Amino acid sequence: MLRERSESRMLCADLVDIRWKDKTGRGRKATAILEDISTSRACVQIEGPIPENTTVKICLPKGQLQGTVKYCVYREIRYFVGLQFAADTKWSQKAFKPDHMLDMPRLLARGLKNVARRLPKITVQ
Repeated sequence: MLRERSESRMLCADLVDIRWKDKTGRGRKATAILEDISTSRACVQIEGPIPENTTVKICLPKGQLQGTVKYCVYREIRYFVGLQFAADTKWSQKAFKPDHMLDMPRLLARGLKNVARRLPKITVQ
């Protein structure tokens, strides 16, 4: 069953450092690929798994985003880790703009406007 998302996510591709503690309390870190992001969620791609409900920090040039692992699935060659940001953590483009960001809803809306302009005008008599 597909779930409808309450907010749009920006597709992106950017390297970020992430940090978390394993079940023994040992600090861990990895370089991850930021796959998509929204104001309250993100998905990163990493080489190893992180258990659900683990607190993870995405370290950014000017701060950090803290969230909890909601899913971790292996696809083809890496793990995709879904994070839900803490209540006091919100992402914005002003704070951090990932490289190679793509706003799909905006792109689709722009494409639909262009298609509408090219359609022949119909007059009713």
